[in-house]
Amino acid sequence: MNIMIAEDDTISRKVLERMLQKLGHTVTACEDGSAAWEAYQKGDFQLVISDWMMPGVDGLELCRRIRGMGRPNYCYYILLTAQTGKQNFLTAMDAGADDYLTKPLDTDELNVRLRVAKRILALQSDVQTLRGVLPICAWCKSIRNDEKLWETVEHYMASHASVDFSHSICPKCEAKQMEAMLKSKPPPQITND
Repeated sequence: MNIMIAEDDTISRKVLERMLQKLGHTVTACEDGSAAWEAYQKGDFQLVISDWMMPGVDGLELCRRIRGMGRPNYCYYILLTAQTGKQNFLTAMDAGADDYLTKPLDTDELNVRLRVAKRILALQSDVQTLRGVLPICAWCKSIRNDEKLWETVEHYMASHASVDFSHSICPKCEAKQMEAMLKSKPPPQITND
C-alpha cells in the first residue's frame, strides 16, 4: 500500500518507516501534521498513520482535514498515540479515525491492523465499482435514483456529482431529426393559376 506517516519524533518516525517498508509498503514520512497535510493534498495515499500529539496540526486535525476533502477514494486513517483510555479512543473515532494504536508499536499488531485496513479498502473499492452501475431505462434513458424514483440523467448527475450539462445534438441525431421533419411535412400543393 501507499502509506503516509506523520510523526514529529524523528526516531519514532524512522522506526515506523522501516517497519512499514519491511512489510512491503511504499512510505512517505512527514515530520509533522502540517507537512503531512501538504503531502496529502499533492499525493494519493491509501492509508495514513499519524501521531496524535504534534505541534501545529495534530493527528486529530489532520484526520478531520482529510475527511473534509471528500476524495472519491477512501483513505484509511490510523491514529498512533501514547494516550490510552476509552475517552481518548472515542475522541479519535469522532474525528474520523478508522483505527487507534498505542505506543510503543508492536510489529505484529501493526501488521494485523494493516491487513484489516487492506481488506476494508478493497471492500470500499468494490462498493465504488458497484455504485458505478446505474439502472437506466432502455426507452427514455431515465435513471433510478437511491430512493427508487426515476429521474433524468441530467438531474441525477447534478445531484450526485459536480457536473453541469450543456445540451447539444450530435450530427447523427441531427440528421435523423431533419429526415423525420422532412418526411412529416406535407408535400407542397400545386395550384393551377
